[in-house]
Amino acid sequence: MKLRSYTEIIYFIILCASIIACNQSKQATEVVEEHSSQEVMSPQKTLEALSLRAVEALDHIDIDSTKIPRSIESNGELKLTKSKSWTSGFYPGMLWQLYGISKNVKLKAAAEKWTAFVEKEKYDKGTHDLGFKIYCPYGNAYKITQDKKYRDVYVTAAQTLSTRYNDTVGAIRSWDFNADIWQYPVIIDNMMNLEMLFEVAKVTNDSQLYELTDQHAMTTLKNHFRPDNSSYHVVDYNPATGEVNTKNTHQGLSHESAWSRGQAWGLYGYTVAYRYTKKEEYLQQAQKIANYIFTHPNLPEDMIPYWDYDVENSDEPRDVSAAAITASGLLELSGYDSTHSAKYIEWADKILSSLGTDKYQTNRHPFFLKHSVGSIPGEFEIDAPIIYADYYYVEALIRRSKL
Repeated sequence: MKLRSYTEIIYFIILCASIIACNQSKQATEVVEEHSSQEVMSPQKTLEALSLRAVEALDHIDIDSTKIPRSIESNGELKLTKSKSWTSGFYPGMLWQLYGISKNVKLKAAAEKWTAFVEKEKYDKGTHDLGFKIYCPYGNAYKITQDKKYRDVYVTAAQTLSTRYNDTVGAIRSWDFNADIWQYPVIIDNMMNLEMLFEVAKVTNDSQLYELTDQHAMTTLKNHFRPDNSSYHVVDYNPATGEVNTKNTHQGLSHESAWSRGQAWGLYGYTVAYRYTKKEEYLQQAQKIANYIFTHPNLPEDMIPYWDYDVENSDEPRDVSAAAITASGLLELSGYDSTHSAKYIEWADKILSSLGTDKYQTNRHPFFLKHSVGSIPGEFEIDAPIIYADYYYVEALIRRSKL
């Protein structure tokens, strides 16, 4: 290129400077985008690692209908269960979730086998836990494969569960045991089984199923919550009149305390109820529960709560399961509340960050997390890995990876 004048030389210098500046700006943008991508992909990378761990675990456990992973006994032995247990659907459900991320055929094959073990529970009229037992594995299987045979199973399960509804009470009965204590107990955990009912009502256009599910959520909203928006665990009703007999906290510190996992069930459950109904009172309740949890003076700095929010001793066991459920619920809630979305994501990120540390991770197959609590009053699964903590941990990571 031949420059013929002083002006052309000046223009050439300016052009070169502009090109250099443009390139530097582009490189800086690429660095920022790469950094942002790495941050967003962090949950994805974690899920990939968990998928590999889940595949490895398959070599350490027998695929047996009577040996579905649940927890670890105090003596260090695996605590395994049959399909009758309320926790039987979490392990196959988690395998489906991880298969959906990794597409590892070993995970799919295992998920299919473990899922088949719990199918018979779709007819069990003696429990409210069919959402946990059936929808966790079969709901995930259908979402991932779109095979209608899986949907047919949870449609049947929803019809079975609906038989436990009492129109006078306006709620689905939870437990059948301890008849000398409760006439018609309804527990906050039961909010988690509404997702299956709402979904089936939607896909089958069953207005009656929708109405009873919605009424259960409304009855729980009316009677389970205290003025500070913490919840009781159990509300017992008179089945003949619908009146409230007693309000208890069966697995918490006391009847008036805030059992940590119960608060998580409520947050998650009302977020789901809002998803299907768009009723503002359900969204507001989820917001109120979130605010209660994250402004509580006893919430540790790492966001992993003690087993009850009202314990006073910092040496009390944490409950990782409550944290994982809360994180997953928050991430869905963030999509319905633009005003507080960033705050909910920040809280969930802090939980997931804590759960990813050595303090809460375990290498004991087939579990990912330690330091959960089943029931301290019941004296079982205290400070142990529990499979539903892993299930909601994986679900939270999946939800975070999609934001």
